[in-house]
Amino acid sequence: MDIKRSLLLLCSSFGGFLFGQEKAVDTVYIFDSQMKKVKLFHPVRTITPKDIEKNSTNLSELLRFQSSIYIKENGRGAVSSPSFRGTTAQQTAFVWNGININSSFLGQGDVNNIPLFGYDQIDIKAGGGSVVYGSGAIGGSIHLNNILDFNSGFKASVYSEAASFDTYNNFAQAAFSNEKLSVKVSGSYITSQNDYKVPEFVVGNTGFHNTNGRYYNTSVNIGVAYKIADHHTISWQNQTFDASQHYPIFELNGNKTKYKAQTLRSLIAWDINKNNLSNSLKMAYTEDNFQYFADLNQPKASGADGKNYIFKNDFNYFITPKININAIGEFQVNKGKGYGSGLETVSRNVGSLSGLIRYFATKDLRFEAGIKKDFVEDISSPLLYSFSGKWNAVKWYHVGINFSKNFRYPSFNDLYWQPGGNLDLVPETSVNIDMNHEFSFGDFKIALSPYYMDIKNLINWLPTSLGYWAPFNTYRVESYGLESQVTWNKTFGKHALKLDGGYTYSKSVNKDTDLQRMYVPMHKAVGNIEYGYSLFKVYAQGMFNGLKYTTSDEKRSAAIDPYFILNAGISASLFKKYTLGFKVNNLTDTYYQTVSLYPMPKRNYSVYATINF
Repeated sequence: MDIKRSLLLLCSSFGGFLFGQEKAVDTVYIFDSQMKKVKLFHPVRTITPKDIEKNSTNLSELLRFQSSIYIKENGRGAVSSPSFRGTTAQQTAFVWNGININSSFLGQGDVNNIPLFGYDQIDIKAGGGSVVYGSGAIGGSIHLNNILDFNSGFKASVYSEAASFDTYNNFAQAAFSNEKLSVKVSGSYITSQNDYKVPEFVVGNTGFHNTNGRYYNTSVNIGVAYKIADHHTISWQNQTFDASQHYPIFELNGNKTKYKAQTLRSLIAWDINKNNLSNSLKMAYTEDNFQYFADLNQPKASGADGKNYIFKNDFNYFITPKININAIGEFQVNKGKGYGSGLETVSRNVGSLSGLIRYFATKDLRFEAGIKKDFVEDISSPLLYSFSGKWNAVKWYHVGINFSKNFRYPSFNDLYWQPGGNLDLVPETSVNIDMNHEFSFGDFKIALSPYYMDIKNLINWLPTSLGYWAPFNTYRVESYGLESQVTWNKTFGKHALKLDGGYTYSKSVNKDTDLQRMYVPMHKAVGNIEYGYSLFKVYAQGMFNGLKYTTSDEKRSAAIDPYFILNAGISASLFKKYTLGFKVNNLTDTYYQTVSLYPMPKRNYSVYATINF
């Protein structure tokens, strides 16, 4: 997209925002209006900008080491997809400031073509959420959220990192606010030659060398909020992203290819927020464009442009102090156009109506019930529902239960790709149930979340007798397991100790064969330990992934072996404004893969500096 068209789109797009069901804090403006309500009933893991510094290579690395999500990455910085609780990438919803941003073409998000920097927090929610967050929120959702402060004056920061493989990460942010106006602007630039070597993985007669693995990306974020009256606020959130990934070659004289992607997301909002009533009107515009180059030095061989127009209203009202009703209406126009591919010009309209009621029986007992109907052009969509309850039984023990029906409707590629598109597809659906047990003993906390999912009408691309692949609704999936989290935070004098660990057991089977699904590790564990004394901090970070089958028949010889990765780092803060740090990734120099045939880097290093103004 050219600069003139981008500026025109930024000026013309607009949307809305609604605060949470509790009375709003005057100094904070949160763009995802539903997240505050979600946290009343569901455990949500929050990753802060300080956490991002530990895993600053890309969003894939951050999610891999700081969440229960399994990330499949075709080599560092390349195509990457997430998996919650044994589900597919299409069954994971990416939500940017309350807007579902999964690709209309693929029905999923490419993790490494989503910016890492520029968010005030990243929230990870496991479990179904289609009643609120729409198609794809079956296994879980990843929320990329921005926050604006009022009455905070001027603040700015600069982060710069130099790492192995000629990698450079740079991020700058500035914000200003008074009683009426809040403005925040940030930008990042990331580049890497990414030419790492893995001698243990032999290609032909030589060890693997990630030749032609270069990548770069830039992003710009702008956020503005203005109080036009005591109970009225208008806001604008905008993100532009431009990226290029070169695909590795496995032969010295292999053909060098690359992939380029550009996204634009723009949202302006009008909010009315009173003690017992609030309303948010949103209108948003998003673009997802990509181009594939079969030869680096030749024009693009194929590509596609996607445009989405989104209108959303979120009405929230307390009938009594204990009873809250929430009505959400949304309408989208999705457009796509292919170039040199099997996709021509396509368009569809998508609408939905949701209703939720929350009952706060006591300060320790609350319930939520929801219902939703989607209206997807040429697709018959099921009635969705959800029920949640949370009980703070005693001071040290809280319990919650969640039950929901969720879905994913077919993507543009599923329906219209030629040859192969299947107009007879029906949406994937799931019934989810999970419980949450939270134990607190002073500074020590344990969370246990057993879960169960029954997924029907899974969409798979299969070979046909005519020589091409086509999507079909195939088998059922049964997925069950346990997520657990342990945290301990303790401060004593100038000393601070933080422990954070999690273990996930995921059994996800094809009901026709009773075999574990591909690329679903039954065991995953992550752990972080951080110690701070005065101006200094040190941390260690570990991740274990169990055995992963890469074939549908559980062929052991083709499986990816278990591995354990250890990272470590140290930093020092000077004069409260400057921070210097050093990190070692893959400290034990372990050979590992997340996707078969694409080894990840062995031991590598980085140094970074942060300046706060």
